[in-house]
Amino acid sequence: MKANGPTAPRPRRDTALRRVAREARPFLRARTGAVLRLAGWSLLEFAQTFLSGYGVARALDDGFLASRPATGLCWLAVAAVAVLPSVLAARGVFGRLADLVEPLRDGLVRRAVSRALGGALGRSGDVSTRSLSQVTHQSEIARDGWAGLVLTLRSFAFTAAGAVTGLLALAPALLLIVLPPLAVGAALFLATLPPMAARQRAYLAADEAYAAHAGELAASVRDIAAAGTAGRTVAESGALADAQLAASRSLARWSAVRVLALAVCGRFPPLLLLLAAPWLLRNGLTAGTLVGALTYLTQALAPAVQALMTMLGTAGGRLVVVLDRFTDAPPPPEDDPPQAVRDSVPPPADGTAHPAVPAPAPSARRAPAPVAELHEVTFAYGPRAQPVLDRLSLTIAPGEHLAIVGPSGSGKSTLAAVLAGVEPPTGGAVRWRGRPVRAADATSVRVLLPQHAYVFSGSLRDNLRYLSPDARDREIADAAEAIGLEPLLSRLGSLDADVVPDRLSQGERQLVALGRAYLAAPPLLILDEATSRLDPAAETRAELACAALPGALVVVAHRLSSARRAGRTLVMDGPRTRCGTPAQLLRSSALYRDLAGLWEPEDADARGGGLVPDAQDAAAVAGRLGTVGTGQDASIGSGDEERGVRSSPPPSPV
Repeated sequence: MKANGPTAPRPRRDTALRRVAREARPFLRARTGAVLRLAGWSLLEFAQTFLSGYGVARALDDGFLASRPATGLCWLAVAAVAVLPSVLAARGVFGRLADLVEPLRDGLVRRAVSRALGGALGRSGDVSTRSLSQVTHQSEIARDGWAGLVLTLRSFAFTAAGAVTGLLALAPALLLIVLPPLAVGAALFLATLPPMAARQRAYLAADEAYAAHAGELAASVRDIAAAGTAGRTVAESGALADAQLAASRSLARWSAVRVLALAVCGRFPPLLLLLAAPWLLRNGLTAGTLVGALTYLTQALAPAVQALMTMLGTAGGRLVVVLDRFTDAPPPPEDDPPQAVRDSVPPPADGTAHPAVPAPAPSARRAPAPVAELHEVTFAYGPRAQPVLDRLSLTIAPGEHLAIVGPSGSGKSTLAAVLAGVEPPTGGAVRWRGRPVRAADATSVRVLLPQHAYVFSGSLRDNLRYLSPDARDREIADAAEAIGLEPLLSRLGSLDADVVPDRLSQGERQLVALGRAYLAAPPLLILDEATSRLDPAAETRAELACAALPGALVVVAHRLSSARRAGRTLVMDGPRTRCGTPAQLLRSSALYRDLAGLWEPEDADARGGGLVPDAQDAAAVAGRLGTVGTGQDASIGSGDEERGVRSSPPPSPV
């Protein structure tokens, strides 16, 4: 049932042009004096335009065609002398132009600075580069565009007024032929302004989106390869490119309509006047009047119209887009965004970050399936190469801490890559959570940290939130404390400080990557010698923090202390592997004892025929090696045999 009474008026859509016009009206009202002074100097240009066509008409009708050449020359001299005051007018116009242009730039800069300060106070210092671009680049674009628009509008207004006045003085009937195509062309042109502005904004947005995407890709090639998301990345790039192509085509179509409007305004009036010339001459129009009218159209009116439409179509549209970026109200300060629900790690009820407490025992989790599973996995780097992994089966339960040790070249990093889904196995199967490995699941299941940490230019906050963009400041602070990032944070000054990768030590880069992984808290975290540049104490702290997360942790160890911190250790020697607890491996693995600094005596009979220590000896050995973070560990299987490398930065050259 419809309600009786008048229908409420439909609200007008708030376009960019309307927003800019709302801001422009008070700006111009406050500078009425400057506008009037500019108009006063422009009257000289009006006089020059009027005398140019009128003088030619009088020179023909009253001079040369009437056999009075002296009179004709005088009228031509008047038309020529009228150019001189316009030169003086140009000097006065540019002087008054500054009274309109410079206040606009100053106001835009003040607005951008106010927005930046307000955003900094309201968002705990989170100031984007948008304000910097507005203060420097965009304000200059607005100033130059505004200056060109004022000059073009002023020239068109007084040139058109002079030409129309001259046509009225020569023969009012000429306006019936000249004005209709001008009106049609102007209406067509004005009709294209809103859609052109919208298409230009859409094109700029598409161009910025593609440029930002390309910049992210250039800095994330290794992560894309590690995550196995090349297909999705190509699809996203294609979609952005298609959007940019569609926006450019739409802009080109409307540009064609604008070209038609220019042709109607600039070319049709002289053409119609020439077509109507026989009829006009038969009805009393003189030849001088006809030539004077053509002078107005070709030398004054058509160039002014074309200049105006060109300015409005190019710099005018860009000016509206840029000014609209200043006129939109700054967003109010917001609290920290809500934490995104992570795949397998729900945030605590009190909103704090993941506490650094031991994860519950696997038996209490009741996990439906292992977080990762290898079944009879074989891997070789060629069809005839010796396999690095030979029918390896391994199960990793949620919350488990597994260490992988072995000499250099034994296949530790290869196993990490296969486990992470980066390298497909030659044979066998790899499963995540009971399902075959899929590239689409990579980012939600596992994080792989290689030895050479990836750190990009940007703020420390952006680097840490790279894998979890919705992380709150409190969580970032807790992650920094858990991993051991406080010295780096103190040196940089704040989370918003710029990070220059070349000025960070290798250890600091690894700490940033570890903090990033800690924030992401994936179900499976794989550290492929990701702590090799940390000293033993820093390594212990970082590994214990990662082990305290609810997910499973796999560490490719370069120090034996990492293996002793793990619940299970996998010893690799090429395709030969053995897995167990440290105490079990001391009994059963000669290679593990070798790595631990023990060896089997050459004469087995000297010890009663035993090849391994008895249980008491094993316990004593485990006790001697159980000290954590003392710096006494031997590096095992590291491709980078640097010991005692700390995470402090290099000394400043200053």
